[in-house]
Amino acid sequence: MSKVTAILGSKYPIIQGAMGVICNPELVAAVSEAGGFGLLATAFSMEPDPFRNNVRATKQLTNKPFGANLFVMNPHVTEFAQILAEEGVRAVTVSAGSPKNLIPLLHELDIKAIVVVPAVDVARKARDAGADAIIAEGSESGGMQGFRGASTMVLVPAIVDAISLPVIAAGGICDSRGYRAAMALGAQGIQVGTRFIASRECTAHPHYKQYITDSGETGTGLVNLGRARVRALRTPLVEKILEDGKIPDGVFTPTSVEESWIKGRLEAGLLPAGQVAGLISDIPTVQEIIEEMVRGA
Repeated sequence: MSKVTAILGSKYPIIQGAMGVICNPELVAAVSEAGGFGLLATAFSMEPDPFRNNVRATKQLTNKPFGANLFVMNPHVTEFAQILAEEGVRAVTVSAGSPKNLIPLLHELDIKAIVVVPAVDVARKARDAGADAIIAEGSESGGMQGFRGASTMVLVPAIVDAISLPVIAAGGICDSRGYRAAMALGAQGIQVGTRFIASRECTAHPHYKQYITDSGETGTGLVNLGRARVRALRTPLVEKILEDGKIPDGVFTPTSVEESWIKGRLEAGLLPAGQVAGLISDIPTVQEIIEEMVRGA
């Protein structure tokens, strides 16, 4: 058993990336049931009770280990950590901010902290703060990211060489080829996001999933939101933003996320996805996705 699977308690070192309201309990449970490690999201969660309900709904669907992504910028992050501990969750990923103050609380709650980083110096800081493992997230990944970083091909071996913690590769991985490549770079596990959006169990609207399967390798763009960037599918809205350089009000809020991700109104908001969308052409079950990754690797 690898250090990553030991930390996660899962069969395979495959973590499902956490992206807002489309990390529904059915998807999270399906990943864990298939041998991976499913993650609930907290980025757009602003109330403790609905989040606790999602944790409990997931527990009703699987008795396998699962976790959550704790979004440091969320003002309720410590509350969510307490809920996870009370519900028996023992490992989380940490992103969108310094984990320095959060990791001691997680360890006090007997929760392992797997920190998402975009660069070697950030990985070292996470290690010094007490991280149990590192997710090296390349700049081709979907969703929120900063203004500096490196591709997965460069970032993963650089971090593997720099620190002794287990390293999990993220960004540009959707099948057994990406799985094998990550291991060849020195990673002990992978985190996968966009591929799981285009799965049957994900609650994302069919329009969102179809945009992924129809996308080419250049079908995403980085939208500058000021404090961070979001890699999103090049919908007409994103094309206009990239052309004009102007961000309409409310394109990345809980309301716009609900309208675009769940209800399929593509003009209402951004649809996060990685460059790997260009390699995805079908919408299988989570079980089929994981089996192909592991069997092929």
